[in-house]
Amino acid sequence: GHVDHGKTTLTAAITQVLSKKGLAAVRDFSSIDNAPEEKERGITINTSHVEYATDKRHYAHVDCPGHADYVKNMVTGAAQMDGAILVVAATDGPMPQTREHILLSRQVGVPALVVFMNKVDLVDDAELLDLVEMEVRELMTAYNFPGDTMPVIRGSALGALNGEPKWVAKVEELMEAVDNHIPIPTRLVDKDFLMPVE
Repeated sequence: GHVDHGKTTLTAAITQVLSKKGLAAVRDFSSIDNAPEEKERGITINTSHVEYATDKRHYAHVDCPGHADYVKNMVTGAAQMDGAILVVAATDGPMPQTREHILLSRQVGVPALVVFMNKVDLVDDAELLDLVEMEVRELMTAYNFPGDTMPVIRGSALGALNGEPKWVAKVEELMEAVDNHIPIPTRLVDKDFLMPVE
């Protein structure tokens, strides 16, 4: 997702919501956003790795930067991705880096995406939310993802992080969508060991 659309806040919210079920260790925003230049500018530059589990699976979650200059970091992170959550702020809709991350996901072979429409608590107009969702679905279809059938969860990462039940439920719904929509990856365990070195 685009810079400041709430990717790191969502990462922190997911760990907090799942920690209540004993499935994750809580990671606060500042421990995910941990490089000094990130704190100064309030953006994520290096990819951060967070681990958690749902009732069905264990996840290694990579918080990818949204800033165009740091896309190369996403490429090194994305090479190992079995699925992705695209974060789109309802206040802005799809932005240049939204498009870039969808394209990158397609190019590096991410098999499935789930969309989290963030900051919906800041938009009063239901029609505007529908319009943003339609734009996202059209963009997905343009890059050969199943835009019509792909899950789009509307929520507020900050609301969930603050423990508001309505938004906590949306993070739970998101993780359910990730469990169900992202296929279980096939691992070639009978083949030679292969380790990427950066």
